[in-house]
Amino acid sequence: MRFKLIVPFTFLFLCFIGQNQAQVKQVRVSRVDAMADLPQPLKIISWKDMALNFDKTIYDFKATGDHWPMVWMDSTNKNFAQPVMGMYTAVGDVRQGKANKGMFHEALANMGAVLGATLVGIDKSNQHGLNYVGMLKNYFNKDTGWNIMMNNTAPEVALLGGGYGRDWWYDVYPNVLFYAIYDQYPSQPEFEVMARSIAEKFFQADSILKGNYNYSFFDYGKMVPMRNQICAQPDAAAGHAYVLYAAYKKFGDPRYLKGAISAMKALESQPINPTYELLMPFGAYLAAAMNAEQGTTFDIQKMMNWTFDGTAVCREGWGFLVGNWNGIDISGTVGSTVDHGGYAFLMNTFDAAWPLVPLVRYQPKYANAVGKWMLNAVNASRFFYPQYMPEEHQTIPELSAVTKNVIAYEGFSKSSTFDTLYTGLKGPVAQGDGPKWVPGKNPEVSQFSVYGSGHVGIFGGIVKESNVKGILGLDLLATDFYHARAFPSYLFYNPYDASKSIRFEVPEKGTRVDLYDLVSQKFLARNVTSAVKVKIDGKQSVVLVCVPAGMQTVVKNGRLMVDDVVLDYHQQKQ
Repeated sequence: MRFKLIVPFTFLFLCFIGQNQAQVKQVRVSRVDAMADLPQPLKIISWKDMALNFDKTIYDFKATGDHWPMVWMDSTNKNFAQPVMGMYTAVGDVRQGKANKGMFHEALANMGAVLGATLVGIDKSNQHGLNYVGMLKNYFNKDTGWNIMMNNTAPEVALLGGGYGRDWWYDVYPNVLFYAIYDQYPSQPEFEVMARSIAEKFFQADSILKGNYNYSFFDYGKMVPMRNQICAQPDAAAGHAYVLYAAYKKFGDPRYLKGAISAMKALESQPINPTYELLMPFGAYLAAAMNAEQGTTFDIQKMMNWTFDGTAVCREGWGFLVGNWNGIDISGTVGSTVDHGGYAFLMNTFDAAWPLVPLVRYQPKYANAVGKWMLNAVNASRFFYPQYMPEEHQTIPELSAVTKNVIAYEGFSKSSTFDTLYTGLKGPVAQGDGPKWVPGKNPEVSQFSVYGSGHVGIFGGIVKESNVKGILGLDLLATDFYHARAFPSYLFYNPYDASKSIRFEVPEKGTRVDLYDLVSQKFLARNVTSAVKVKIDGKQSVVLVCVPAGMQTVVKNGRLMVDDVVLDYHQQKQ
Protein backbone atom coordinates (compact mmCIF):
# COMPACT_ATOMS: atom_id res chain seq x y z
CA MET A 1 0.00 0.00 0.00
CA ARG A 2 1.53 3.33 -1.07
CA PHE A 3 -0.21 5.54 1.49
CA LYS A 4 -3.18 5.44 3.79
CA LEU A 5 -5.29 7.63 5.98
CA ILE A 6 -4.51 7.30 9.67
CA VAL A 7 -5.74 8.99 12.84
CA PRO A 8 -8.04 11.85 11.72
CA PHE A 9 -8.07 15.20 13.53
CA THR A 10 -11.85 15.30 13.51
CA PHE A 11 -14.72 13.56 15.24
CA LEU A 12 -15.95 12.26 11.89
CA PHE A 13 -15.12 8.68 10.98
CA LEU A 14 -13.05 8.66 7.79
CA CYS A 15 -12.61 5.45 5.84
CA PHE A 16 -10.73 4.14 2.82
CA ILE A 17 -12.40 4.17 -0.54
CA GLY A 18 -11.21 1.15 -2.51
CA GLN A 19 -7.60 0.01 -2.86
CA ASN A 20 -4.94 2.69 -2.69
CA GLN A 21 -2.31 1.28 -5.03
CA ALA A 22 -0.78 3.95 -7.25
CA GLN A 23 -2.25 3.91 -10.74
CA VAL A 24 -0.47 6.84 -12.39
CA LYS A 25 3.02 5.63 -13.23
CA GLN A 26 5.53 8.38 -12.60
CA VAL A 27 7.71 9.63 -15.46
CA ARG A 28 11.32 10.30 -14.60
CA VAL A 29 13.26 13.40 -15.62
CA SER A 30 16.94 12.46 -15.71
CA ARG A 31 18.18 15.87 -14.59
CA VAL A 32 15.92 15.73 -11.54
CA ASP A 33 17.07 12.17 -10.80
CA ALA A 34 20.60 13.58 -10.45
CA MET A 35 19.50 16.06 -7.77
CA ALA A 36 19.85 15.35 -4.07
CA ASP A 37 17.08 13.24 -2.59
CA LEU A 38 17.23 15.35 0.54
CA PRO A 39 19.29 18.51 -0.11
CA GLN A 40 21.72 19.68 2.57
CA PRO A 41 21.89 21.74 4.62
CA LEU A 42 18.09 21.52 4.68
CA LYS A 43 16.07 24.52 5.77
CA ILE A 44 12.83 25.78 4.30
CA ILE A 45 12.27 29.45 5.04
CA SER A 46 8.87 31.15 4.85
CA TRP A 47 8.78 32.51 1.33
CA LYS A 48 5.44 34.16 2.00
CA ASP A 49 7.00 36.15 4.82
CA MET A 50 9.94 37.06 2.59
CA ALA A 51 7.52 38.33 -0.07
CA LEU A 52 5.49 40.33 2.44
CA ASN A 53 8.65 41.88 3.89
CA PHE A 54 10.01 42.69 0.43
CA ASP A 55 6.84 44.56 -0.44
CA LYS A 56 6.69 46.44 2.87
CA THR A 57 10.36 47.42 2.69
CA ILE A 58 10.82 48.23 -0.99
CA TYR A 59 7.61 50.21 -1.58
CA ASP A 60 8.68 52.93 0.83
CA PHE A 61 9.40 56.28 -0.79
CA LYS A 62 10.74 57.61 2.52
CA ALA A 63 13.12 54.72 3.26
CA THR A 64 16.44 55.78 4.72
CA GLY A 65 19.93 54.32 4.45
CA ASP A 66 22.69 54.16 1.86
CA HIS A 67 21.20 53.77 -1.63
CA TRP A 68 17.64 53.95 -0.30
CA PRO A 69 14.83 54.38 -1.24
CA MET A 70 14.63 51.76 -3.96
CA VAL A 71 11.66 53.38 -5.71
CA TRP A 72 10.85 56.75 -7.23
CA MET A 73 8.19 58.35 -9.41
CA ASP A 74 8.75 58.82 -13.14
CA SER A 75 6.60 61.70 -14.39
CA THR A 76 7.67 61.68 -18.05
CA ASN A 77 4.22 60.26 -18.96
CA LYS A 78 5.40 57.89 -21.66
CA ASN A 79 2.53 56.08 -23.45
CA PHE A 80 -0.06 57.23 -20.88
CA ALA A 81 -0.59 60.61 -19.23
CA GLN A 82 0.19 59.37 -15.74
CA PRO A 83 3.24 58.88 -13.54
CA VAL A 84 4.73 55.41 -13.10
CA MET A 85 6.78 54.12 -10.22
CA GLY A 86 10.37 53.26 -11.03
CA MET A 87 12.17 50.49 -9.16
CA TYR A 88 15.91 49.94 -9.13
CA THR A 89 17.11 46.94 -11.09
CA ALA A 90 20.09 46.58 -8.77
CA VAL A 91 21.07 48.47 -5.63
CA GLY A 92 22.83 51.71 -6.50
CA ASP A 93 22.56 51.38 -10.30
CA VAL A 94 23.82 54.78 -11.47
CA ARG A 95 21.55 54.77 -14.54
CA GLN A 96 18.44 54.84 -12.42
CA GLY A 97 16.60 56.96 -9.87
CA LYS A 98 17.01 60.66 -10.73
CA ALA A 99 19.40 59.89 -13.61
CA ASN A 100 18.07 59.89 -17.17
CA LYS A 101 15.03 61.98 -16.16
CA GLY A 102 13.89 59.09 -14.00
CA MET A 103 12.90 57.15 -17.14
CA PHE A 104 15.14 54.13 -16.84
CA HIS A 105 13.33 51.33 -15.01
CA GLU A 106 12.32 47.86 -16.09
CA ALA A 107 9.03 46.02 -16.42
CA LEU A 108 10.78 42.84 -15.26
CA ALA A 109 11.28 44.48 -11.86
CA ASN A 110 8.07 46.46 -11.57
CA MET A 111 5.70 43.85 -12.96
CA GLY A 112 7.41 40.99 -11.15
CA ALA A 113 7.07 42.78 -7.83
CA VAL A 114 3.39 43.56 -8.43
CA LEU A 115 2.64 39.97 -9.40
CA GLY A 116 4.63 38.55 -6.51
CA ALA A 117 2.92 40.76 -3.92
CA THR A 118 -0.48 39.89 -5.35
CA LEU A 119 0.20 36.16 -5.02
CA VAL A 120 0.72 36.58 -1.27
CA GLY A 121 -2.50 38.50 -0.82
CA ILE A 122 -1.60 42.17 -1.28
CA ASP A 123 -3.94 44.34 -3.37
CA LYS A 124 -1.50 46.40 -5.42
CA SER A 125 -4.31 48.29 -7.14
CA ASN A 126 -5.02 50.22 -3.95
CA GLN A 127 -2.07 50.26 -1.57
CA HIS A 128 -1.65 53.33 0.58
CA GLY A 129 -3.71 55.28 -1.93
CA LEU A 130 -1.62 54.30 -4.96
CA ASN A 131 -2.55 52.05 -7.86
CA TYR A 132 0.67 50.23 -8.73
CA VAL A 133 -1.23 47.92 -11.09
CA GLY A 134 -2.59 50.78 -13.17
CA MET A 135 0.88 52.34 -13.37
CA LEU A 136 2.09 49.33 -15.33
CA LYS A 137 0.20 50.62 -18.37
CA ASN A 138 3.17 52.88 -19.12
CA TYR A 139 5.12 49.83 -20.29
CA PHE A 140 2.53 49.33 -23.04
CA ASN A 141 4.48 50.89 -25.91
CA LYS A 142 1.80 52.59 -27.95
CA ASP A 143 4.00 55.64 -28.65
CA THR A 144 6.34 53.42 -30.69
CA GLY A 145 3.48 51.68 -32.48
CA TRP A 146 4.44 48.27 -31.11
CA ASN A 147 1.31 48.15 -28.91
CA ILE A 148 2.60 45.41 -26.62
CA MET A 149 4.16 45.47 -23.17
CA MET A 150 7.91 46.07 -23.26
CA ASN A 151 10.70 46.10 -20.72
CA ASN A 152 11.03 49.90 -20.81
CA THR A 153 8.58 52.71 -21.39
CA ALA A 154 10.48 54.32 -24.27
CA PRO A 155 13.42 53.70 -26.63
CA GLU A 156 15.27 56.80 -25.34
CA VAL A 157 16.57 54.80 -22.39
CA ALA A 158 16.14 51.24 -23.61
CA LEU A 159 19.68 50.90 -24.92
CA LEU A 160 21.02 51.58 -21.43
CA GLY A 161 20.00 48.07 -20.45
CA GLY A 162 19.17 44.73 -21.95
CA GLY A 163 16.54 43.82 -24.46
CA TYR A 164 13.98 46.17 -25.95
CA GLY A 165 13.51 45.67 -29.65
CA ARG A 166 16.54 43.50 -30.25
CA ASP A 167 16.45 40.54 -27.85
CA TRP A 168 13.24 38.56 -28.28
CA TRP A 169 12.64 37.15 -24.80
CA TYR A 170 12.86 40.67 -23.34
CA ASP A 171 9.96 41.71 -25.58
CA VAL A 172 7.85 38.60 -25.06
CA TYR A 173 8.20 38.03 -21.32
CA PRO A 174 6.68 41.35 -20.17
CA ASN A 175 3.51 40.27 -21.99
CA VAL A 176 3.53 36.90 -20.22
CA LEU A 177 3.83 38.83 -16.94
CA PHE A 178 1.07 41.21 -17.98
CA TYR A 179 -1.37 38.42 -18.74
CA ALA A 180 -0.73 36.93 -15.30
CA ILE A 181 -1.40 40.31 -13.68
CA TYR A 182 -4.51 40.81 -15.82
CA ASP A 183 -5.85 37.50 -14.53
CA GLN A 184 -5.51 38.86 -11.00
CA TYR A 185 -6.91 42.31 -11.81
CA PRO A 186 -9.50 41.73 -14.57
CA SER A 187 -11.37 44.99 -13.92
CA GLN A 188 -8.36 47.28 -14.17
CA PRO A 189 -9.26 50.12 -16.61
CA GLU A 190 -7.85 49.73 -20.13
CA PHE A 191 -6.29 46.34 -19.39
CA GLU A 192 -8.76 44.56 -21.66
CA VAL A 193 -7.90 46.81 -24.60
CA MET A 194 -4.21 46.21 -23.99
CA ALA A 195 -4.67 42.46 -23.59
CA ARG A 196 -6.57 42.22 -26.86
CA SER A 197 -3.93 44.29 -28.65
CA ILE A 198 -1.16 42.01 -27.38
CA ALA A 199 -3.08 38.90 -28.45
CA GLU A 200 -3.68 40.33 -31.90
CA LYS A 201 -0.02 41.24 -32.32
CA PHE A 202 1.13 37.79 -31.23
CA PHE A 203 -1.44 36.03 -33.41
CA GLN A 204 -0.43 38.09 -36.45
CA ALA A 205 3.25 37.49 -35.72
CA ASP A 206 2.74 33.73 -35.54
CA SER A 207 0.81 33.85 -38.83
CA ILE A 208 3.69 35.72 -40.46
CA LEU A 209 6.34 33.39 -39.03
CA LYS A 210 4.55 30.31 -40.39
CA GLY A 211 6.30 27.93 -38.02
CA ASN A 212 9.78 29.45 -38.38
CA TYR A 213 10.80 31.16 -35.13
CA ASN A 214 14.53 31.15 -35.88
CA TYR A 215 15.05 34.87 -35.39
CA SER A 216 16.70 37.19 -32.87
CA PHE A 217 13.52 39.18 -32.35
CA PHE A 218 10.31 40.32 -33.98
CA ASP A 219 9.51 43.93 -34.83
CA TYR A 220 5.89 44.19 -33.64
CA GLY A 221 5.61 47.68 -35.15
CA LYS A 222 6.59 46.77 -38.69
CA MET A 223 5.45 43.16 -38.13
CA VAL A 224 8.59 41.57 -39.53
CA PRO A 225 11.01 39.04 -38.01
CA MET A 226 14.56 40.27 -37.53
CA ARG A 227 18.07 38.89 -37.15
CA ASN A 228 21.03 40.58 -35.51
CA GLN A 229 24.16 39.60 -33.57
CA ILE A 230 22.00 37.83 -30.96
CA CYS A 231 21.44 34.19 -31.86
CA ALA A 232 18.01 32.92 -32.81
CA GLN A 233 15.49 32.39 -30.00
CA PRO A 234 12.90 29.90 -31.25
CA ASP A 235 11.66 29.32 -27.69
CA ALA A 236 9.89 32.66 -28.08
CA ALA A 237 7.19 30.42 -29.56
CA ALA A 238 6.46 29.24 -26.00
CA GLY A 239 5.83 32.83 -24.93
CA HIS A 240 3.57 33.47 -27.91
CA ALA A 241 1.67 30.26 -27.18
CA TYR A 242 1.24 31.08 -23.48
CA VAL A 243 -0.20 34.52 -24.17
CA LEU A 244 -2.44 33.26 -26.97
CA TYR A 245 -3.79 30.36 -24.92
CA ALA A 246 -4.49 32.73 -22.03
CA ALA A 247 -6.23 35.09 -24.45
CA TYR A 248 -8.30 32.20 -25.77
CA LYS A 249 -9.31 31.28 -22.22
CA LYS A 250 -10.17 34.91 -21.49
CA PHE A 251 -11.91 36.01 -24.67
CA GLY A 252 -12.98 32.76 -26.35
CA ASP A 253 -11.69 33.75 -29.79
CA PRO A 254 -10.86 30.48 -31.62
CA ARG A 255 -8.13 32.27 -33.61
CA TYR A 256 -6.11 32.56 -30.43
CA LEU A 257 -6.36 28.83 -29.80
CA LYS A 258 -5.29 28.23 -33.39
CA GLY A 259 -2.32 30.56 -32.87
CA ALA A 260 -1.33 28.88 -29.62
CA ILE A 261 -1.37 25.46 -31.27
CA SER A 262 0.61 26.79 -34.22
CA ALA A 263 3.26 28.31 -31.96
CA MET A 264 3.52 25.10 -29.94
CA LYS A 265 3.99 23.08 -33.11
CA ALA A 266 6.80 25.45 -34.12
CA LEU A 267 8.42 24.95 -30.73
CA GLU A 268 8.07 21.17 -30.75
CA SER A 269 9.51 20.91 -34.26
CA GLN A 270 12.91 22.27 -33.25
CA PRO A 271 15.70 19.77 -34.01
CA ILE A 272 17.84 20.89 -31.03
CA ASN A 273 17.15 22.31 -27.58
CA PRO A 274 15.98 25.89 -28.29
CA THR A 275 16.10 27.13 -24.67
CA TYR A 276 17.29 30.72 -24.35
CA GLU A 277 16.12 32.31 -21.08
CA LEU A 278 12.78 31.96 -19.26
CA LEU A 279 10.25 30.65 -21.73
CA MET A 280 10.80 26.91 -22.17
CA PRO A 281 9.09 25.93 -18.88
CA PHE A 282 5.95 27.58 -20.23
CA GLY A 283 6.17 25.29 -23.25
CA ALA A 284 6.23 22.25 -20.96
CA TYR A 285 3.24 23.59 -19.02
CA LEU A 286 1.28 24.27 -22.19
CA ALA A 287 2.02 20.82 -23.57
CA ALA A 288 0.43 19.29 -20.47
CA ALA A 289 -2.47 21.74 -20.21
CA MET A 290 -3.40 21.76 -23.89
CA ASN A 291 -3.11 17.98 -24.19
CA ALA A 292 -5.50 17.64 -21.25
CA GLU A 293 -7.95 20.34 -22.26
CA GLN A 294 -7.77 20.44 -26.06
CA GLY A 295 -6.78 16.88 -26.96
CA THR A 296 -3.47 17.87 -28.53
CA THR A 297 -0.54 15.44 -28.42
CA PHE A 298 2.46 17.64 -27.70
CA ASP A 299 5.55 15.88 -26.42
CA ILE A 300 5.68 16.88 -22.74
CA GLN A 301 8.78 14.82 -22.04
CA LYS A 302 10.75 16.51 -24.81
CA MET A 303 9.91 19.94 -23.42
CA MET A 304 10.62 18.89 -19.85
CA ASN A 305 14.03 17.62 -20.94
CA TRP A 306 14.71 20.81 -22.88
CA THR A 307 13.73 22.78 -19.79
CA PHE A 308 15.95 20.90 -17.36
CA ASP A 309 18.87 19.35 -19.20
CA GLY A 310 21.22 22.25 -19.84
CA THR A 311 21.77 21.17 -23.44
CA ALA A 312 20.81 24.49 -25.02
CA VAL A 313 23.01 25.49 -27.92
CA CYS A 314 22.29 29.17 -28.57
CA ARG A 315 22.40 30.08 -24.85
CA GLU A 316 25.02 27.45 -24.19
CA GLY A 317 24.21 25.17 -21.30
CA TRP A 318 21.14 27.07 -20.11
CA GLY A 319 19.03 24.88 -17.86
CA PHE A 320 18.75 23.62 -14.28
CA LEU A 321 21.89 23.22 -12.19
CA VAL A 322 22.85 20.05 -10.35
CA GLY A 323 25.56 19.65 -7.74
CA ASN A 324 26.93 20.00 -4.25
CA TRP A 325 29.54 22.72 -4.02
CA ASN A 326 31.67 22.45 -0.90
CA GLY A 327 28.91 20.94 1.19
CA ILE A 328 26.06 23.09 -0.15
CA ASP A 329 23.48 21.54 -2.46
CA ILE A 330 22.69 24.00 -5.24
CA SER A 331 20.57 21.65 -7.37
CA GLY A 332 17.32 22.94 -8.82
CA THR A 333 18.45 26.50 -9.39
CA VAL A 334 18.24 27.86 -12.93
CA GLY A 335 20.84 29.46 -15.16
CA SER A 336 23.99 28.51 -17.03
CA THR A 337 25.28 25.04 -16.31
CA VAL A 338 28.67 25.85 -17.89
CA ASP A 339 29.60 29.49 -17.13
CA HIS A 340 32.48 29.31 -14.62
CA GLY A 341 31.30 25.83 -13.68
CA GLY A 342 27.71 26.95 -13.27
CA TYR A 343 25.96 30.28 -12.64
CA ALA A 344 22.45 30.24 -11.15
CA PHE A 345 20.07 33.20 -11.08
CA LEU A 346 17.39 33.96 -8.53
CA MET A 347 14.69 35.37 -10.84
CA ASN A 348 14.96 32.46 -13.24
CA THR A 349 14.58 30.01 -10.38
CA PHE A 350 11.53 31.75 -8.93
CA ASP A 351 9.86 32.08 -12.31
CA ALA A 352 10.36 28.46 -13.35
CA ALA A 353 7.98 27.43 -10.57
CA TRP A 354 5.18 29.51 -12.07
CA PRO A 355 4.48 27.13 -14.99
CA LEU A 356 6.05 23.87 -13.78
CA VAL A 357 4.10 23.46 -10.54
CA PRO A 358 0.60 23.73 -12.09
CA LEU A 359 1.70 21.36 -14.86
CA VAL A 360 1.17 18.50 -12.40
CA ARG A 361 -2.59 19.03 -12.22
CA TYR A 362 -2.86 18.39 -15.96
CA GLN A 363 -0.34 15.53 -16.01
CA PRO A 364 0.17 13.87 -12.60
CA LYS A 365 2.83 11.60 -14.09
CA TYR A 366 5.27 14.39 -13.23
CA ALA A 367 4.29 14.72 -9.56
CA ASN A 368 7.48 13.10 -8.26
CA ALA A 369 9.76 14.95 -10.67
CA VAL A 370 8.28 18.37 -9.98
CA GLY A 371 8.02 17.69 -6.25
CA LYS A 372 11.67 16.65 -5.97
CA TRP A 373 12.88 19.54 -8.13
CA MET A 374 10.92 22.07 -6.10
CA LEU A 375 12.34 20.78 -2.82
CA ASN A 376 15.85 21.29 -4.18
CA ALA A 377 15.07 24.69 -5.70
CA VAL A 378 13.24 26.01 -2.65
CA ASN A 379 15.99 24.85 -0.31
CA ALA A 380 18.86 26.21 -2.41
CA SER A 381 17.25 29.56 -3.19
CA ARG A 382 17.74 30.88 0.32
CA PHE A 383 21.46 30.94 -0.41
CA PHE A 384 20.97 33.84 -2.80
CA TYR A 385 20.25 35.96 0.29
CA PRO A 386 23.23 37.27 2.30
CA GLN A 387 21.62 36.44 5.65
CA TYR A 388 21.52 32.74 4.70
CA MET A 389 24.69 32.28 2.67
CA PRO A 390 27.84 31.75 4.79
CA GLU A 391 30.00 34.89 4.59
CA GLU A 392 32.95 32.97 3.18
CA HIS A 393 30.84 32.30 0.08
CA GLN A 394 29.86 35.95 -0.55
CA THR A 395 31.64 38.64 -2.55
CA ILE A 396 30.54 41.56 -0.34
CA PRO A 397 29.20 40.28 3.00
CA GLU A 398 30.41 43.45 4.70
CA LEU A 399 27.89 45.45 2.64
CA SER A 400 24.89 43.18 3.21
CA ALA A 401 23.13 45.58 5.60
CA VAL A 402 22.03 47.57 2.55
CA THR A 403 19.69 44.70 1.59
CA LYS A 404 17.61 45.00 4.77
CA ASN A 405 17.24 41.22 4.53
CA VAL A 406 14.84 41.44 1.54
CA ILE A 407 17.23 41.86 -1.40
CA ALA A 408 19.30 38.93 -2.62
CA TYR A 409 22.41 38.63 -4.71
CA GLU A 410 21.56 38.33 -8.39
CA GLY A 411 22.97 34.83 -8.46
CA PHE A 412 25.67 32.46 -7.32
CA SER A 413 28.36 30.70 -9.32
CA LYS A 414 30.81 27.86 -8.80
CA SER A 415 33.65 30.38 -9.06
CA SER A 416 33.69 34.14 -9.32
CA THR A 417 32.73 35.36 -12.79
CA PHE A 418 34.71 38.58 -12.27
CA ASP A 419 37.87 36.60 -13.08
CA THR A 420 40.27 38.98 -11.31
CA LEU A 421 38.07 39.72 -8.30
CA TYR A 422 36.95 37.49 -5.44
CA THR A 423 39.12 34.70 -6.87
CA GLY A 424 39.85 33.22 -3.46
CA LEU A 425 36.21 32.39 -2.76
CA LYS A 426 35.00 28.81 -3.02
CA GLY A 427 31.68 28.00 -4.64
CA PRO A 428 28.91 28.71 -4.36
CA VAL A 429 29.98 32.33 -4.73
CA ALA A 430 27.05 34.70 -4.14
CA GLN A 431 27.50 37.61 -6.53
CA GLY A 432 25.83 39.71 -9.21
CA ASP A 433 26.60 41.28 -12.57
CA GLY A 434 25.62 44.86 -11.70
CA PRO A 435 29.18 46.29 -11.65
CA LYS A 436 29.74 44.95 -15.18
CA TRP A 437 26.73 46.84 -16.57
CA VAL A 438 28.39 50.24 -16.08
CA PRO A 439 32.07 49.43 -15.52
CA GLY A 440 33.84 51.77 -13.15
CA LYS A 441 30.61 53.51 -12.17
CA ASN A 442 28.18 50.98 -10.75
CA PRO A 443 29.11 50.28 -7.13
CA GLU A 444 29.87 46.90 -5.61
CA VAL A 445 26.43 46.83 -4.00
CA SER A 446 24.86 46.62 -7.47
CA GLN A 447 25.51 42.90 -7.11
CA PHE A 448 22.35 42.89 -4.99
CA SER A 449 19.37 42.32 -7.27
CA VAL A 450 16.15 44.21 -6.61
CA TYR A 451 14.52 42.98 -9.81
CA GLY A 452 15.13 39.30 -9.12
CA SER A 453 14.14 39.59 -5.47
CA GLY A 454 10.81 41.13 -6.49
CA HIS A 455 9.63 37.81 -7.95
CA VAL A 456 9.80 36.13 -4.53
CA GLY A 457 5.99 36.11 -4.29
CA ILE A 458 5.89 33.30 -6.86
CA PHE A 459 7.47 31.01 -4.28
CA GLY A 460 5.48 32.78 -1.57
CA GLY A 461 2.16 32.02 -3.24
CA ILE A 462 2.99 28.39 -4.05
CA VAL A 463 5.17 26.98 -1.28
CA LYS A 464 4.36 26.04 2.28
CA GLU A 465 6.24 23.47 4.33
CA SER A 466 4.14 20.72 5.86
CA ASN A 467 4.48 19.59 9.45
CA VAL A 468 7.23 17.22 8.27
CA LYS A 469 10.56 18.89 7.56
CA GLY A 470 11.37 18.63 3.88
CA ILE A 471 7.87 17.77 2.69
CA LEU A 472 6.44 20.78 0.88
CA GLY A 473 2.82 21.57 0.17
CA LEU A 474 2.66 23.09 -3.32
CA ASP A 475 -0.48 24.95 -4.37
CA LEU A 476 -1.21 23.83 -7.95
CA LEU A 477 -3.71 26.64 -8.63
CA ALA A 478 -1.73 29.62 -7.32
CA THR A 479 -0.03 30.35 -10.65
CA ASP A 480 -2.36 28.43 -12.98
CA PHE A 481 -3.75 31.64 -14.44
CA TYR A 482 -6.95 31.51 -16.51
CA HIS A 483 -7.59 27.94 -15.42
CA ALA A 484 -11.06 26.48 -15.86
CA ARG A 485 -13.15 25.95 -12.74
CA ALA A 486 -11.14 23.74 -10.41
CA PHE A 487 -11.01 22.54 -6.84
CA PRO A 488 -8.12 23.41 -4.49
CA SER A 489 -5.22 21.09 -5.35
CA TYR A 490 -1.92 20.44 -3.57
CA LEU A 491 1.18 18.39 -4.33
CA PHE A 492 3.11 16.72 -1.50
CA TYR A 493 6.31 14.81 -2.29
CA ASN A 494 8.04 12.66 0.32
CA PRO A 495 11.82 12.77 -0.27
CA TYR A 496 12.64 10.25 2.44
CA ASP A 497 13.26 6.54 1.96
CA ALA A 498 10.74 5.73 4.69
CA SER A 499 7.07 6.58 4.64
CA LYS A 500 6.01 9.79 6.38
CA SER A 501 2.68 11.11 7.62
CA ILE A 502 1.67 14.69 6.95
CA ARG A 503 -1.12 16.68 8.51
CA PHE A 504 -3.37 18.06 5.78
CA GLU A 505 -5.66 20.89 6.75
CA VAL A 506 -8.81 21.80 4.85
CA PRO A 507 -7.94 25.12 3.14
CA GLU A 508 -11.26 26.81 3.84
CA LYS A 509 -12.38 26.50 7.43
CA GLY A 510 -15.96 25.49 8.04
CA THR A 511 -16.30 23.50 4.83
CA ARG A 512 -16.58 19.74 4.34
CA VAL A 513 -14.54 18.12 1.63
CA ASP A 514 -13.85 14.74 0.11
CA LEU A 515 -10.13 14.23 -0.57
CA TYR A 516 -9.20 12.80 -3.96
CA ASP A 517 -5.65 11.88 -4.95
CA LEU A 518 -4.68 12.37 -8.60
CA VAL A 519 -1.83 9.87 -8.32
CA SER A 520 -3.76 6.88 -6.93
CA GLN A 521 -6.94 8.13 -8.63
CA LYS A 522 -8.88 7.35 -5.47
CA PHE A 523 -10.84 9.22 -2.83
CA LEU A 524 -8.82 8.90 0.34
CA ALA A 525 -11.30 10.38 2.76
CA ARG A 526 -14.85 11.67 2.90
CA ASN A 527 -16.50 14.49 4.77
CA VAL A 528 -13.32 16.03 6.18
CA THR A 529 -13.95 19.18 8.22
CA SER A 530 -10.62 20.20 9.68
CA ALA A 531 -7.47 18.11 9.30
CA VAL A 532 -6.38 14.56 8.62
CA LYS A 533 -3.13 12.65 8.53
CA VAL A 534 -2.04 11.22 5.20
CA LYS A 535 0.74 8.67 4.98
CA ILE A 536 3.02 8.90 1.93
CA ASP A 537 5.47 6.17 0.97
CA GLY A 538 9.12 7.05 0.51
CA LYS A 539 10.04 8.88 -2.72
CA GLN A 540 6.36 9.12 -3.66
CA SER A 541 3.73 11.83 -4.02
CA VAL A 542 0.12 12.56 -3.36
CA VAL A 543 -1.82 15.25 -5.21
CA LEU A 544 -4.76 16.05 -2.98
CA VAL A 545 -7.86 17.69 -4.44
CA CYS A 546 -10.48 19.14 -2.08
CA VAL A 547 -13.88 18.26 -3.55
CA PRO A 548 -17.06 19.60 -1.88
CA ALA A 549 -18.32 16.75 0.26
CA GLY A 550 -21.07 14.52 -1.06
CA MET A 551 -20.84 15.53 -4.71
CA GLN A 552 -21.50 12.83 -7.30
CA THR A 553 -18.81 11.93 -9.81
CA VAL A 554 -19.25 10.91 -13.42
CA VAL A 555 -16.75 9.89 -16.10
CA LYS A 556 -17.08 11.72 -19.42
CA ASN A 557 -14.67 11.18 -22.28
CA GLY A 558 -12.05 9.76 -19.94
CA ARG A 559 -12.35 12.60 -17.45
CA LEU A 560 -13.66 12.33 -13.94
CA MET A 561 -16.18 15.15 -13.49
CA VAL A 562 -17.84 16.69 -10.45
CA ASP A 563 -20.58 19.26 -11.10
CA ASP A 564 -19.15 19.92 -14.59
CA VAL A 565 -15.71 20.54 -13.09
CA VAL A 566 -12.88 18.29 -14.22
CA LEU A 567 -11.47 16.51 -11.19
CA ASP A 568 -9.12 14.19 -13.08
CA TYR A 569 -8.17 14.62 -16.74
CA HIS A 570 -6.87 11.06 -17.04
CA GLN A 571 -9.37 8.83 -15.29
CA GLN A 572 -8.55 5.17 -15.70
CA LYS A 573 -10.99 2.33 -15.35
CA GLN A 574 -11.21 1.21 -11.76
